[in-house]
This record gives sequence, C-alpha cells and structure tokens, in this order.
Amino acid sequence: MGESTVKSLEGRTAAAPSPMPDGGGVRARLRAPRRPRIWFEILLIGVSYWTYSLIRNAVPEQKAQALKNADWIWDVEKSLGLAFEQSVNHAVNSVTWLIVSMNYYYATLHFVVTIGVLVWLYRWQPGRYAASRTVLFATTGVALVGYYLYPLAPPRLMNGQNFVDTVLVHHTWGSMASGNLKHMSNQYAAMPSMHIGWSLWCGLIIFALASAPWARILGLLYPAATLVVIVATANHFWLDAVGGMICLAFGFAVSYFWYGALPQRLPKLVETPEPVAQGGPPPGSLTESETDRARASSKVSSGR
Repeated sequence: MGESTVKSLEGRTAAAPSPMPDGGGVRARLRAPRRPRIWFEILLIGVSYWTYSLIRNAVPEQKAQALKNADWIWDVEKSLGLAFEQSVNHAVNSVTWLIVSMNYYYATLHFVVTIGVLVWLYRWQPGRYAASRTVLFATTGVALVGYYLYPLAPPRLMNGQNFVDTVLVHHTWGSMASGNLKHMSNQYAAMPSMHIGWSLWCGLIIFALASAPWARILGLLYPAATLVVIVATANHFWLDAVGGMICLAFGFAVSYFWYGALPQRLPKLVETPEPVAQGGPPPGSLTESETDRARASSKVSSGR
C-alpha cells in the first residue's frame, strides 16, 4: 500500500525514447519534431533570404578599411607560408573551359544545392528538417555580424596584387560580385564565406543522413570543390572559408541547444496522430471487456 505501480497491456511495445530531455510546457512543444508546413517554410525561407540580403547590402562598404583588412589577411597567409590563392587563380584561369565552369558553379550551385537539400529534408526527412534548417539559419545570421564588424575586400579587388577577376575577363553571367550587377551587392563582405558555410552544411547533412554511399561521398566532395572554386575565382581567401566553418559550428551549437540533439539523432519521420472517434476508445486501445477476453483466451491456450 502506498506504492505506485504502472500497468501495461501484454504484447504492447514501449515507444522509442526521444533524444530531447523530458519536460513540458511551451518550449517542449516547440522543440518536439513535427511535420513542417510547406507554406510556412516557403514564406520563412523567402523572408529570411530577403532580410539577409537587405542587411548584408546595407552594411557600410568601408572600402579603405576593407582593403586594409585584405592586405592584413594576405600578410598573415604569407607568414604562414599558405598564400597560395594567386597561384591557383592564375593556373586555373589559363584553362578557359575550367575557369568558365567555375564561374557558373560559383554563381549558381550556392543556391541550387542548398535549396535542393532543404527540399530533400522536407520530403524524406521531415523529423530532422526543422533542426537542420535552424543550423543553416543560425549560421547565416551570425555571418551578418562578421560582415558588419570586419569588412574585407576579396582578392580580386586588392590593389597591386595582380589577381584575375575571372568573371570580368571571361564575361560570364550570374555573379553579383562583378560586372553590371556589382552595384547591387556589397563588394566588401568576404568574411566569412557563406559559399563555404552553406556548402559544408549541405555536405555534412547529406553525409550524415543519406543512405547511398555515392551520395555520402558526393556530400563530402561538394564543400571541397567549393573551396577550390572560391579561391580559383579570387572571390575569397582560404581564411574566409575558416570563418564560414566557425559560423557553421555556431549554427550546429544553436540547433543542439534548442532541440537537445544533432539533426541525425532526431527521428527521421514524424507520425501524424490519428483522430480519436467521438465516444470511443483511442485507436489501438482495448476496452475492459476485450482485455478480459484476451486474458481468458491466453489462459486456455496455455492450459491453465
């Protein structure tokens, strides 16, 4: 007497434990994996990208400071013996078909692959979608702080360093960084590199969640190829890529804090609860009389 007991029906299996800590209230409900709503996600992504572009381009360009910071980055890389950007830029620029392909890669895949991964998560990994999306949004948000606090000219805009602006030289389209579109984008927001932040997000998510080995390999190759592209086109220093990685680490930390687990540890699918018929028991439950008959049948079959 006085002891609390928990009764369960025979043959019923316990639900798989959630990686999130127990708890109730509004925060627990918000953290629980749920099926994303398409209209909300499209609206959220659209508004977020518009806000990101607005804030990024509204940051004062501070040309003099951006060029001074670029000279400092270049000197640091030289002191480390890792100032290889100019050699890569000139070598790849000498192969026309390769550099033109890289120009289009830089201008398009940054958006195409990222949106593709979001769609894949939404369709086939809905339980992990919100946590993965939070990583991406937090990564992008903290990058804005970097653009504001540390204006940086890309190598192609440095004075007296003989970098090749490959978009201008080869007259390729699509880049907001050169040509007629350069006045629509802040030219001195190179640190951190979101080409690396977003591509590494794509690569890690694909590697962690994809089942096909070839897809996981491509996931790892994608950010590596992006690093080569941003250096070859003289749009970034390799240290900008390090900044993008730091931002991504921050994004994963924010998502982990909120959801209590990394995206791959959350359930892949989210079960939609079935409606309970009015006046009847929940689906899958047994009434008291059905339970008694089941127990009697069990006794007969066991010879008791």
